[in-house]
Amino acid sequence: MTVRRFTVVIERDEDGILVGTVPALHGCHSQAASVDDLMERMREAISLCLEMQGEDANTGLELVGFQSVIV
Repeated sequence: MTVRRFTVVIERDEDGILVGTVPALHGCHSQAASVDDLMERMREAISLCLEMQGEDANTGLELVGFQSVIV
């Protein structure tokens, strides 16, 4: 089994729940009340996304950073 590294973007919703998203895997999300629980669930979600989308599902996107924009 190949070991792969994925970036998880973590946001907090209006109810305080943490929401994780993997930008490189379309539709790969999960949520939890704590970071530890979220990361465990994200590992499961990533495994399922790879299973459903195939091992070559990574779109080649690499997270470069975050910027704020004032509009």
